[in-house]
Amino acid sequence: MAHPIETHGLTRRFGHRDAIDGLNLAVPEGSVFALIGPNGAGKTTTIKLLMNLIRPTAGVARVLGTDAIRLGPPELARIGYVSEGQELPEWLSPDAMLDYLRPFYPTWDDALCRSLRRVLDLTAREPLRALSRGTRMKAALLASLAYRPELVILDEPFSGLDSLVRDELIHALLELAGEWPRTILVSSHDIAEVERLADWVGFIDRGRLMLAERVDSLLARFRRVEVTMDDPPTMPVADRWLPEGTAGRMVRFIDTDHASPEAAARLAAAFPGAAVQTSPLSLREIFVALARRTAVKEVA
Repeated sequence: MAHPIETHGLTRRFGHRDAIDGLNLAVPEGSVFALIGPNGAGKTTTIKLLMNLIRPTAGVARVLGTDAIRLGPPELARIGYVSEGQELPEWLSPDAMLDYLRPFYPTWDDALCRSLRRVLDLTAREPLRALSRGTRMKAALLASLAYRPELVILDEPFSGLDSLVRDELIHALLELAGEWPRTILVSSHDIAEVERLADWVGFIDRGRLMLAERVDSLLARFRRVEVTMDDPPTMPVADRWLPEGTAGRMVRFIDTDHASPEAAARLAAAFPGAAVQTSPLSLREIFVALARRTAVKEVA
């Protein structure tokens, strides 16, 4: 299966607003794919459509080869799902919840459960309702990984958690690498955490997928460029360049195609004789640049 998750023209309308607008998404098998975007971009709605928690207005989503609206117990037993607002049996302790869930999953792995529990430092014995949000998230993640799912779907798992809990969750997810064939889709606006975890990234805004590619490719493609000239600077118009401003004799912009062989020639032709410096960008800086460009286009 090349793509455990595929969507084609996926659309979800609420009233007169398209929360998801013709989404075409393909998540490669074996990837850790981060779906990023600003608040309200459509990340959670996409996850709910994939998990058949809501129905699409148009289009189709396929999860593990099955139309999402037909997901049943056999498919759900192959999927691990954790969401920010997930309901848990709060009258149970973590141990009791795990004991309750174990018989439902033929692939439940007690050794893996113990290993992940140590990684997560999940030692609480109180009912879930008495535990912190971070501890409840640990319990939910452990319960969703102990049966070795083929696909793990996480909706804003880091939101509102302290740094230590975030580190423990990421460590637990990274423990899965190489353990068995698996794919992880994580939606988040915490870009720093995504950069530590993901090898693929998709940027969604206003319900539309703006890009989807490997993280290493994206980081190689985007570069900040600073050009210092003798004369007052002007910024040439180019689709590949995102202006950031001018200061004195310097013009600054982001080149979104800097990995191409023609990038240096384009800069030399646009700024003959000028001093040109380039520097890499973090994933967060790329995210901000893309969000700003999308906002400007919407206003225009």
